[in-house]
Amino acid sequence: MGSTTLLDVSRAELGLVVMYLNKAEARDKLCRAIQYGSKFLSGGQPGTAQNVDKSTSLARKVFRLFKFVNDLHGLISPVPKGTPLPLVLLGKSKNALLSTFLFLDQIVWLGRSGIYKNKERAELLGRISLFCWMGSSVCTTLVEIGEIGRLSSSMKKIEKGLKNGNKYQDEEYRAKIKQSNERSLALIKAAMDIIVAAGLLQLYPKKITSRVTGAFGFITSLISCYQLLPSRPKIKAP
Repeated sequence: MGSTTLLDVSRAELGLVVMYLNKAEARDKLCRAIQYGSKFLSGGQPGTAQNVDKSTSLARKVFRLFKFVNDLHGLISPVPKGTPLPLVLLGKSKNALLSTFLFLDQIVWLGRSGIYKNKERAELLGRISLFCWMGSSVCTTLVEIGEIGRLSSSMKKIEKGLKNGNKYQDEEYRAKIKQSNERSLALIKAAMDIIVAAGLLQLYPKKITSRVTGAFGFITSLISCYQLLPSRPKIKAP
């Protein structure tokens, strides 16, 4: 029976790996980790690590073809009732900026692939796209701060309603804690991505060096990989 249980667990774990790698988004984030890890190792100096950085960056753009449609859909989709207007505007701004970034990124890919011949315009559009990504990260940071504040208020109301009861035994309270933790992680990622974007744009080249950009990008890539992990199925004991 023990061997059967071990086999079931192994099959379930392997199934999760297959499910994870079948996601284009997951493969993109794994490639992103390789890209920024290589950027950190190269430190902006020519060599194998920099070649891996550049080739992986170009390969990732294929994963993002037509991905701008996702955020375009989010832009025109209705928002949950009760969402404050400032958060609605920030959320929609994030969708618009991220959709623009992903659309322009396709032109950059065409330019680097040699299909689009105007290299100067492609580079200009690439720089504009990075500013859009940085703007979307700023919006995401502000949205997450606002949502964490709303969750904190909701948790305080639940605490008052429970009075002397154990708040950690309340299912709604535990759900709020989980949401707060997830949004806190998203906040950290978005804030760090602002620095990554500033590094790619070389806004502060002396402070945000290639190694700093690579380190922050690698960390946010790992966070993205973690966020995409599927939930583990429960294996019944024999």
